[in-house]
Amino acid sequence: MPERMEVVEMRAALLRLRRATGLQVVFGGLPQDGRVLRIAELNGAVTPALHGLAISAGSGLGGKCLALARPCAVTDYPSARHITHEYDGPVSAEGLRSVIAVPVVVRRKVRGVLYGALRDALPLGERVFDAAVAAARDVEQALAVRDEMGGEVRRHLPEPPSGPSWEEVRQAHGELRELAARIEDPELRGRLLAVCGRLETASAVAPGGAPGGAGVRLTPRELDVLAAVAPGATNAAAAERLGLRPETVKGYLRSAMRKLGAHTRMEAVVAARRAGVLP
Repeated sequence: MPERMEVVEMRAALLRLRRATGLQVVFGGLPQDGRVLRIAELNGAVTPALHGLAISAGSGLGGKCLALARPCAVTDYPSARHITHEYDGPVSAEGLRSVIAVPVVVRRKVRGVLYGALRDALPLGERVFDAAVAAARDVEQALAVRDEMGGEVRRHLPEPPSGPSWEEVRQAHGELRELAARIEDPELRGRLLAVCGRLETASAVAPGGAPGGAGVRLTPRELDVLAAVAPGATNAAAAERLGLRPETVKGYLRSAMRKLGAHTRMEAVVAARRAGVLP
C-alpha cells in the first residue's frame, strides 16, 4: 500500500527539525478518528517503546496538544504537573525528559502532531520552539496544497475509467515508477516500466482522454517526478521518495511543465493525464 502523504511529509519535517535543533529524538503521530493519536514516525529512538503508541485526546503531552490544538511542552516529563501520566512507561523506557509537542492543523482540523525531545531535563528554548512550529507549518502547507490540488485535479479531469479503485491505480503507478528508478537490473527495470506504460495508456480510454499521448514526450525522470507530485507531494518529499535532491526534482518538474505547456504543477498533472502519459 502507498504511504499516506501525511506520513511522508511528517518524516521529512521531523528529519529537518532534528538537524536544525540537535534534538535527540523526534517523532510524529497521526490522529485516526480525531480522538486517538498513533505514533507513526520516530527518528533517534533507541527502543521501540513509542512506535505505534495510541494516545487519547487529553492524555499525556501529545493528547493535550491534540485536544487543545496548540503547542505544549514540559521540561521534565516524569514530574510534570500539568499533564496526565498514562504514558510514563514508554516515555521512561526511551529515557525522555524535556518534550515539546506541536499540532499540524489544516482548516481547523488536527492532521498530526510533531514531537521533539531530549533525554535531559533542560529548558527547551525559543529556537527549538520556533523550529518545531516551523516544521509543523511546513507539513500544514504541504497538506493544504495537496488537498487543494486534489480537488482542482478532480474538477478539471474527465471522468476516469469505471471502478471504485482508480485512485489506487494511480498511487500504485507512482510506487512502481519509484521502484523502477532504484532497480539496477535493466531487464527487471524494463519490465516494471512496461507495466507503468500499460497503466499510463489506460487513462486514454476515459472520455475525453488523448490516445497515444497527444505527441507529449516526457523523459522517464520527468514522469517519475510528475507521478510523485501528483498526490500533492512537495519537492522535498518527492526528492526523498525518488532518491534525488530537491533542486533536481524542481528541474525535472520545470522541464515537464514546459513540455506540457503548464504554468503550475497542478496544470502539469492535469495535462499529463489528459495526454495519457499519467494514469
